[in-house]
This record gives sequence, structure tokens and C-alpha cells, in this order.
Amino acid sequence: MSRNEYDDTTPLLRDDDVCGGSLETEEDYRSRWRSIRVMYFTMFLSSVGFTIVITSVWPYLQKVDHSADASFLGWVVAAYSLGQMVASPIFGWWSNSRPSKEPLVCSIFLNLSANIYYAYAYLPMTHNKFHVLVSRAFVGFGAGNVAVARSYVAGATSLKERTNAMANMSAAQALGFILGPALQAGLSFIGERGVTVDFIRLQLNMYTSPALLAALFGLINILLVLFLLKEHHVDDHGRQVQAINYSSDDTADIEEPEESIDLVAVLTSNILFFVVMFIFAIFETITTPLSMDMFAWTRKQAVLYNGIILCGIGFQSILVFFVVKVTARRFGDRPVFLAGLAFIFWGYFILLPWGNHYPKIQWADVRNNSLISRMSTTTAASNSSVEQTGCPYEQTWCQYTPAIYLAQYIASGIIIGVGYPACNVMSYTLYSKILGPKPQGVYMGWLTASGSGARTLGPIFVSNVYTHLGPRWAFGFISGLVLGGFILLSSVYRRLIAFSVRHGRIVE
Repeated sequence: MSRNEYDDTTPLLRDDDVCGGSLETEEDYRSRWRSIRVMYFTMFLSSVGFTIVITSVWPYLQKVDHSADASFLGWVVAAYSLGQMVASPIFGWWSNSRPSKEPLVCSIFLNLSANIYYAYAYLPMTHNKFHVLVSRAFVGFGAGNVAVARSYVAGATSLKERTNAMANMSAAQALGFILGPALQAGLSFIGERGVTVDFIRLQLNMYTSPALLAALFGLINILLVLFLLKEHHVDDHGRQVQAINYSSDDTADIEEPEESIDLVAVLTSNILFFVVMFIFAIFETITTPLSMDMFAWTRKQAVLYNGIILCGIGFQSILVFFVVKVTARRFGDRPVFLAGLAFIFWGYFILLPWGNHYPKIQWADVRNNSLISRMSTTTAASNSSVEQTGCPYEQTWCQYTPAIYLAQYIASGIIIGVGYPACNVMSYTLYSKILGPKPQGVYMGWLTASGSGARTLGPIFVSNVYTHLGPRWAFGFISGLVLGGFILLSSVYRRLIAFSVRHGRIVE
């Protein structure tokens, strides 16, 4: 079978621009793309592990520990990213020194175990919210393997293949973001009580079942890595490069370029990636409490409706990824990045509150009708069955800040869902091209750590600013941050070019 015939029968998530001068055999070519697809699947499961519980973390916290507030939610969401930030450089260095299977299997097993821990966070008698926090931190630590996946794909693709491969990775990641909330929304029909499996002391409900499903996905991922993943390395032209001999102390079998990397471009790429992940982490974190405050949704409604909304945005993102592949080929990576930031700015700007419609205040109707005395005479069991809805009275801004309309909320999600995928793909693509053909595990680890740092600070920032100052301050600051990222990218535009182009090996 010829290479062209093979291209025609290859699944959609593969690259079509194969370097014709490649010296690899047909079997090597098949094995290389099979291994790359395993990395796609690893990225997919990494995002599933995060999003499959993201819309239910807040009500789960409220259920297992009544002392948890919206500020603590920010720490719980941030714990995932903090774990990933710490782990990414470690796993990246590991993948440079040893076969990729080792850090991948270790990290996935850790992720699997942490999801089981999350499902049992209700079991201790006290401090349950801290068990949720720790479990999410370890789930994030296991997710540090995305640095390994990105490094592997960067080293196993030519310069021409890189944009498509990175877009495919982001598409796989977006598919995980879609199916995560969708699976959570589907499992919400189990209900808050669910069923109890006595012999293992497990409460299988709408909060614990998604985490257990993520653990099952992790087991499948481990099997795929063990049986399908092979080590492959190609240069910027797509020619096979001799693999590193990991059994030897000399790991210099891959020839590293003598020219230096543009550190200004590297630093700028990390900053821009921080901005992109910061603003998206804020959107992920704020959806459930914002919708419960603005639209008076119950916990179950917030999980279900936000799951549907995020699912729809995720499907849109996949379409954007494929449009980005075509657009970047025609106009270049940097213009697409700038356009993505412009979309994100507009998405957050229209989310600013306006008008004369104000949110419902929790129990305002009870106070107005002098029903407090009657509520105090009811039993504790009856009180616990009544769920308060609306904006908490303790958030003083609720009394003078206009409510965000549902149309605003959905429109903002749609616009951000166009800009974020474009910026996401271009961040990885430009960064891997700037680094050149040398092993990228450590550098990709730092990029992932940069994004994880953003996903650590973003939820903490938005949960505290939103709780104490309201959506105007929160979304106004974010709009300014995106504008700053746009200006930074414009100022270093000419330096964000591929390593081989910078040193004249390939003409752009």
C-alpha cells in the first residue's frame, strides 16, 4: 500500500501533510500515528477527569460539609491545577530521561486512585471538605501527564504535521470537556440519594458516580499505554531519528541543535498561555455559583443545565478546532491567536451586568411575609429538605448589582467557546515550534505548569472577588487582562516563529 492510499483510509484525527521525504517504513509510520492517537486519548481522559465533576463540585461540597462556602470552592477547583502545576515539570523531566510509558502509567494510576478517594470523601465524620480538596489535588497531580503527551507529539511530528497534530490533541481535549459535563448531566438522574453498596460502604449517587466512571476510564488508558504506545522521534522535516537508548547513561542519541532557543519567545508563550488558561479557569469555576445566584437554580438544576450548556460549547469548540487547522494554514498561527483573544475579550465584556433587573435574594420572600417564626417551629428534618435558591443575602452586592440575563450568559459562553479553542491550539503549536527539535519534556512541563498556575489562581481569584465584590469587578478585571494579553502578543509578534525558520533551516 502506498503512503497516499494509506492517507485516504486513515481516521479523521490524523495529519494529512506528511513529509514526502520521510525515510520511515510503512510500519513505522503506522506505529507512530497509532502512538500519537494514544496520546490524543490520554489528553481526552485528562480533561474528562477534570470536567466530569466540575459542575457538581459545589453542590457536593454543600452536601458533605455545610461549612463549605463559595470561597472554599475556589480552593477546591484550584487544587486540581495546583497538583498539575507541581507534577508537570516532574513528569516532563521523567519523559526526557526514561520511556514515556513510565510517567504515563504512574500518573494515570495516581489519577485513578484519587478519583476513588473523591467518591469516598463523604465517609469521614469531620472535615469532609478537606478530603474533597485533597482528592482533587491528587487528581490534578496525576493529570500532570499532559506535559508528557504534548512533548511526545511534538517530538513525533514534523514541522508541517505539528499544527494539525496539536489541533487534534486540543480537539480530543475538547471532546473530553464535552463528554465530562454531559456524563455528569446524564448521571444527575441517579439523584442525590442514589443507592448504597453496603459491603464497600459506597454511596453511588449523582456526585460519586462520575468520579468512579473517571477511574474506570483511567484503567482503560493504562492498558492502551502498555500495549499500544511505542517510542518515535522525527526531525522537523519528518525523518526518523534514532531513539534514545534509555539503558545507557548516554542519552544524547538525539542530535540537539547548536543554535539557541529564543528565550523571550519562550517566556512570552508561557505568559500568554497563563492568560488563556486563567480566563477559561474562571469561566469553568464561576458557572455553577453564578447561575444559582442569577437564575435561582437549585443544585440539581445547576448541575444539569450547566452540563448541557458546557456540552454545547464543547461541541462548538470541536468545530472551531477544525476551522483553526484550515485558517492557520491559510493565514498563519499568530493571526489566529490574536483573533482568539479578541473573541474572548468580547465574550467577557458582554457578561458585565446592566439594566434594572435584580437577582432574587435567598429567603427575601420569607422575610417580607413574616414567616420566620413559622420556619423556626419546623423540625430540623423539614428545614434540611428545603433548599434555598437565589443570591445569598450575605453577598451584599446582590442587593444593588443588576442580574445577568440568561441570554447574556449563554451568548458569552458561545463567544468564549470560539476564542478559547483558537488560543489553546495556537499556544501549544507556537510553543512547540519555537522550541525546535530537541526533547521538549521539561519545557512542555513548564508550559503546563504555567497553565496549571493560572487554573490555580483563577478559581481562587474569581471565587473571592465574585463573592465579596460581585460580577462587575470580576468580569471587568478579566476583560482588562485579556486586553493586556492582546497587547503583549502584538508587541512580540515577530519573535513568535518556528526554531527552524528563525535559523534559516526552513523558509516560512
